[in-house]
Amino acid sequence: MHRLIRDMLFGLTDAHVILEPESGQLMHPEALSAFDQLRRDARNAGFEPRVVSGFRGFERQRMIWNAKACGQRPLLDSSGKPLDVAQMSPDDILFAILRWSALPGASRHHWGTDFDVIDAAAVEEGYRVQLTPEEVADDGVFGPFHRWLDERIAAGESRGLFRPYAVDRGGVAPERWHLSYAPRAREFQDLLTEQALVEMILSCESDQGLSLSESICERMPEIYPRFIAIPDSAYPTNITRL
Repeated sequence: MHRLIRDMLFGLTDAHVILEPESGQLMHPEALSAFDQLRRDARNAGFEPRVVSGFRGFERQRMIWNAKACGQRPLLDSSGKPLDVAQMSPDDILFAILRWSALPGASRHHWGTDFDVIDAAAVEEGYRVQLTPEEVADDGVFGPFHRWLDERIAAGESRGLFRPYAVDRGGVAPERWHLSYAPRAREFQDLLTEQALVEMILSCESDQGLSLSESICERMPEIYPRFIAIPDSAYPTNITRL
């Protein structure tokens, strides 16, 4: 694999992303173009989509991961209740983190194709976005926007954007706010193999300090299909591939 492509895949460079001026977030150019088109459609319907999290590099993801592994950040169970890290085995901690946070090197946010979105028209300026299931539920503050988006996706009119975590497949918790630009994201996912991930983790372990790396490598055959790979059936059928 070419070094630049490898660095893009694992979030080790931002050479493949550009600034989304309204949010200040970084995005893949094609994902930004698709979002701009979707935003125009949404504005005509009375919504104001805003990106609240775009590109996220490996180092940022590593900091989040390590903080959860050592208890500096809350570790939650599937219902959102805090867990006691001190009473958990390394494997228990590993899978609890993966429920809500991506493995560094395997986050779709590394690619710039994926981003989290809200409806800024639904809240006052200064509203603290939580990105919780309650916010995006049908009766939540962002519910009307997501119901509109459901209809666009179902009709194939979402400009190539889809929800990779629309349903609970026994791995990552559903994230209705998370959108992905299918054509380029699918290409990155094809490159993100189990072997490539293990090699990346082993090569950066000494200087990056990734917590639970031994457990990650040992359990990768289970981690990959549950928490990383998005099945073909979840992708739109009418996407364009390079």
